[in-house]
Amino acid sequence: MYLQSIKEGNKTVEVRLNDEKRRKIKIGDTIEFVKVPEENETLRVKVTELRKYDNFKGMYEDIPFQEFDCEGWTIEDMIEGTYQIYTPEQEKNGIHWLLK
Repeated sequence: MYLQSIKEGNKTVEVRLNDEKRRKIKIGDTIEFVKVPEENETLRVKVTELRKYDNFKGMYEDIPFQEFDCEGWTIEDMIEGTYQIYTPEQEKNGIHWLLK
C-alpha cells in the first residue's frame, strides 16, 4: 500500500525514528523501500529535505496530511496509526521526517 502510494507520487514524505542509523541519512542520499509483506518489489528515492521533530504531534501539526497520503484524517487518527508502528517510548528519541 505505502510503496504504491510513494510510487504514484501521492505519499511524498516518510517518517523514521531519530535512531543511530537514521541520523546518518543526509540530503541527496538514496533510500530503498521494499513492498511488504511480499518483498517482491522495491523503490529507490532520493532524500531532498530532512526535518527533525520532538514528537509525532508536532510533526503532524506542521506537515499537511495529504503529503502522507492521509487527506481527511484527523491528528488523532495520524498519531494512533503511527503508534501502531512506533511506541511512545521510541518516540522519545525524536523523529526524522524525510521529503522525497
